[in-house]
Amino acid sequence: MAPRIGFIGLGTMGGPMAARLVEKGYAVHGFDIDRTKVDALAGTGGTGCGSIREACERADVVASILPRDAHVRSALLGDGGVLDCARSGTLVIEMSTISPQCSLDVGQQMIGAGLRFMDAPVGRTPAEAKTGELLVMAGGSQSDFESARNVFDALATKVVHVGPLGSGIRMKVVNNYMSMVSMVLTAETLVMARKAGIDISVAVEILQNTAAGRGQINVNFPKKVLAGDISPDFPIAMGHKDLSLGVALGRELFVPLFLGSSALELFGTACSAGRSNQDCTAMLEHLGSLAGMSGGVANRGS
Repeated sequence: MAPRIGFIGLGTMGGPMAARLVEKGYAVHGFDIDRTKVDALAGTGGTGCGSIREACERADVVASILPRDAHVRSALLGDGGVLDCARSGTLVIEMSTISPQCSLDVGQQMIGAGLRFMDAPVGRTPAEAKTGELLVMAGGSQSDFESARNVFDALATKVVHVGPLGSGIRMKVVNNYMSMVSMVLTAETLVMARKAGIDISVAVEILQNTAAGRGQINVNFPKKVLAGDISPDFPIAMGHKDLSLGVALGRELFVPLFLGSSALELFGTACSAGRSNQDCTAMLEHLGSLAGMSGGVANRGS
């Protein structure tokens, strides 16, 4: 018999996730401060609840996905929250994108009170939440991960146990950092292309067919620095030259290249550190050394 799930937060991601669990045969009892979202869950066959207590007091698993730290602390630790209402031994799966410290604080208090806890934020979009094609990044004990696995599999096509408590939310923050910086990098690149007189559709077509557009994490990093190989397929000195040309063009066109200028400076420091003839992916190790990570970054378990 599928476990009964109390679901807290039925917003942009939580709503379709809860509906997906209903579709997969789970008895979902959901709560949100917006009554229209509670009614929407009821319309899918779930049970709409008027309080966190009503949603959680008989649940085997409680899942929450809320906007910010304060919402999570209030819903899980506040008066009438999950900590007050859930039965001892209940597995709490916290799926919000919040600060790692908040997640860890909440998790430790839950565990200290006799509950089980995993931080398990999700990646991808509301459309993929609806179809059960999310990515789950889970942090917590192996036994709790195994207990939650069927729930995760109902929601996601990719489920990764990142490590102990706190690992999942840290990985989500790292992922979102890369995503948002890539947004700015893509915007800088396309603005420069457009100001250089290049049709945007042509620029996009070309970039989608190069390592730049497909993403270094998919193309060059796995076969070079992450495989322990920093012999130069494309050396840092040449990367510095190409960045110099790009930043110079941006200046000529009056395009502000915030990321490009910073990258040029970093490539310069790598050359000064004796890395000119290492592969460009060795920027991973250069930044690691600047961060005080002696012994290298690639293939480090922690």
